[in-house]
Amino acid sequence: MISLPPLTGDISVSVNKSAQKTAPVRRPVEAVGRYFMHHAQRTLRNHTWSEFEKIQASQNVKRVDESVDPDEALLDDELADESLLEHDPRDWKTADLYAAMGLSKLRYRATDTQIVKAHRKQVLKHHPDKKSASGGLEQDGFFKIIQKAYEVLTDSTKRAQYDSCDYNAEVPPPKKGSAYDFFEAWGPVFDSEARFSKKKPVPGLGGPDASKEDVEKFYNFWHRFDSWRTFEFADEEVPDDSSNRDHKRYIERKNKAARDKKKTADNSRLAKLIERASSEDPRIKSFKDNEKKEKERKKWEREAGARAEAEAKAKADAEAKAKAETDAAAAANAKVDKKKAKEAAKAAKKKNKRAVRSAPEAAGYFGDADKSATIDEQVGLIVDTVDDEQLVALAESIKADAKAALQEIAQKLVESKKLPASLLSYFA
Repeated sequence: MISLPPLTGDISVSVNKSAQKTAPVRRPVEAVGRYFMHHAQRTLRNHTWSEFEKIQASQNVKRVDESVDPDEALLDDELADESLLEHDPRDWKTADLYAAMGLSKLRYRATDTQIVKAHRKQVLKHHPDKKSASGGLEQDGFFKIIQKAYEVLTDSTKRAQYDSCDYNAEVPPPKKGSAYDFFEAWGPVFDSEARFSKKKPVPGLGGPDASKEDVEKFYNFWHRFDSWRTFEFADEEVPDDSSNRDHKRYIERKNKAARDKKKTADNSRLAKLIERASSEDPRIKSFKDNEKKEKERKKWEREAGARAEAEAKAKADAEAKAKAETDAAAAANAKVDKKKAKEAAKAAKKKNKRAVRSAPEAAGYFGDADKSATIDEQVGLIVDTVDDEQLVALAESIKADAKAALQEIAQKLVESKKLPASLLSYFA
């Protein structure tokens, strides 16, 4: 039986009770599980960490099935970023781990099998022994990054932490003001953001023929989006040294504050992205237009009775106005006609008076020319005394026999006592 030296460490523990410090107690700490096995293998074979990683990579290559995987066509043939070859392995966290593994096309969509095959492919190509065999210098900096990438991407917790900070996997929204197809541009954006959803399945954006219910369901889901994104991968490393617990706690608080800040900023970014998408969604615009038209139609139907009443009132008012105008015009015409009739009657009266006054002269004063003055005076009295009807009759009768007509009317005036007989001595 081989005896292995334990991987131990002494931890000083002090307990603060009632503000009194007690003496530190030393406790042994031992590695367990796969970490103990790694420690045991390195100890038994007297390997360094770098040598052990190379051996592990070689064993992984042998374990992988050499058969052709249809997904292998999705792996990068060449390194997407050549600068990774010169990247400082001590700063491996800032490297693009998916690109280092040849998975820049797949990223968070890569399966466990694809990750293992990608690792095999990268190891076969970039293993320091391969470099040495080909006559190159044994530079294992990039190889260490590959190993770190494999360690992270094959651990579900660490991979989730890395995916949370993998900004290269984000799909930017279309540029504002540019001409683009809404569904082709925004579909990949929401597909990319959906990887952070705690709730599954995530509803798709759909197409232009999607129902209003589906569109509302889609945006309601995103307005209540529950993201597991934590940004832990970007944390500052917390020192394992327990001698300065205050510093350790300070780093932990600093990391938490940084994560909270990034989480708040990401929530704000996502909220603005959703707001913009909904404002540019042609389906929502169509739904709003249809709702507006439907409201206008219902309002038109509701107001049909009031509108008919208003139209009837307007029609009655128009008819009343037209009748008033007609009556006013008729009254004005009647007034004009009355005035004309009055003027005509007045002119006829004047004419009749002239005819009566001139009748004696036209008749040669009835053979009494020497009495012309008396005759004209008495005829003038008759003309001024008779009424309009008598004047008309007199003007008509004098045409036949002027003297007889004058004598007849003179007699009537005397009998009616309108004029005394003494004033009409010639005719009465």
